[in-house]
Amino acid sequence: MKIGLIGCGLIGLKRAEASRTLGLEVVAAADLFLEKASSLCSRFGGLAYTDYREVLSSEAQIVNVAVTHDRLAFLALEALKAGKHVLLEKPGGRCALELAPVVKEASEKRLLVKAGYNHRFHPALNKAREIVDKGAIGPLLYIRGRYGHGGRLGYEKEWRMDKDIVGGGELIDQGSHLIDLARWFLGDFSSISGSLPTYYWPAQVEDNAFMLLTAKNGANAFLHASWTEWKNLFSFEITGRDGKLSIEGLGGSYGLEQLTYYKMLEGLGPPETVIWQYPFPDNSWTLELKELVEAIEERREPIGSAAEALEVLKIIDSLYLCHNRES
Repeated sequence: MKIGLIGCGLIGLKRAEASRTLGLEVVAAADLFLEKASSLCSRFGGLAYTDYREVLSSEAQIVNVAVTHDRLAFLALEALKAGKHVLLEKPGGRCALELAPVVKEASEKRLLVKAGYNHRFHPALNKAREIVDKGAIGPLLYIRGRYGHGGRLGYEKEWRMDKDIVGGGELIDQGSHLIDLARWFLGDFSSISGSLPTYYWPAQVEDNAFMLLTAKNGANAFLHASWTEWKNLFSFEITGRDGKLSIEGLGGSYGLEQLTYYKMLEGLGPPETVIWQYPFPDNSWTLELKELVEAIEERREPIGSAAEALEVLKIIDSLYLCHNRES
């Protein structure tokens, strides 16, 4: 199977590395800056371009779209029209209205669009999902999720804080990962509320997102995404009637990835505790691409489809709408 890449920044490079690991041939890569595309192709093969249409006319069966939010949905739609399957980086667009035509086109063309929510493929979260699916912690009661970093000097001048490009701030940035994970475990939400303050960064977008999402079965997700988390942090806790799972860290600057399983005992008191640690390099990018390849071969929807990303964007839209009304 062959792959083409549109966008050759950090994420594009990760996808190219994953392609090589899986034995997929990179046949073409495009970036607005030719030197970026050329640098990627010098390492992974393929022809370098500045025009994305060259990638769409190539022999690639899969196209990875890794660009700024304002171009994600447009380029995914163009790739589908060219008959390509798509690995579309999260969040898939600036709002649900942009992504909806992509989901519709994919369905009509019987092509697959996988949303790039790679956190689902981290080993601790995969193991947690396995434990939950076995019913080991009983019916789920609530989730607490925290995700954040502290930015860097001049962060307010970067594209991530340009509302026209991104569609919002920290909610749509790291907050979208938390929402996707919460939906993965709890399903759809019937009640959505939150607060989107700007505490520190002089920007037109929120630098913190506090969310309370209530699932149809009454379980709650308490989520906080922050650009004022001065020490990088990832924490995701899943509490059930019979136990609790706690995921801490994502590797690298977020610290050692670790899953702790607290098994409730009949007499309550201190739980039985099992810990798994994952010190090896992050292979979630490879596993995510592998999932898309297998879904294409097996003619099924991939885990983390564009339709699921659309539901995440609907939640984000709702939170922004409430925030704008209050403002």
